[in-house]
Amino acid sequence: MTPRRLSITLAAVAVAALVLVGLLQSRSVSTGSAPAPLTAAQVSADLAGSPPALAALHAQGGRILDGGLPAVRARLHLLAGTPVVVNKWASWCGPCRAEFGVFAHVAATDGRHVAFIGIDSNDTSRAEALAFLRSHPISYPTYYDGNGEAGLAITDSGFTPVTVFYNASGGQYIHQGQYPSTLKLEQDIRRYALGG
Repeated sequence: MTPRRLSITLAAVAVAALVLVGLLQSRSVSTGSAPAPLTAAQVSADLAGSPPALAALHAQGGRILDGGLPAVRARLHLLAGTPVVVNKWASWCGPCRAEFGVFAHVAATDGRHVAFIGIDSNDTSRAEALAFLRSHPISYPTYYDGNGEAGLAITDSGFTPVTVFYNASGGQYIHQGQYPSTLKLEQDIRRYALGG
């Protein structure tokens, strides 16, 4: 093979490799980013037929509930025997905002067999949290935790965001940091909430 022909062949292989890498990256970006928001009709259809304890959560979807740590613990007690995902967030937290679409989507698709609860921890006011939820609807309630007590007690962390998984036996796993994709959150739900 002549040097010129070798250069052309290597250039063609390099271009093909770049195209392949680009296709793989675009595919990972599409599965790695937050999905398009679901409509209220889609969420209702996905959650139809939920067991009573989960239907009660869905009826409070997008609401900010009072009661702090005692109320969160009481709700977790009512959900004993049910897989639960607790997401600690705050409206000022960039990574929390970035993952919110992921939680909204997964809670709508998995909410018939997994309970979702939010803890709005260390937000300076309920008004900021409510404004955020109005523009980022979710199918589950959030407990207001202005002083951070509930978030710290439940997640054992001052960090935000933090997600706690409880399996049906009460086993617990704590994940610190943002969920970048529905795929990753669904994997952890299967592993930590549904698997034990």
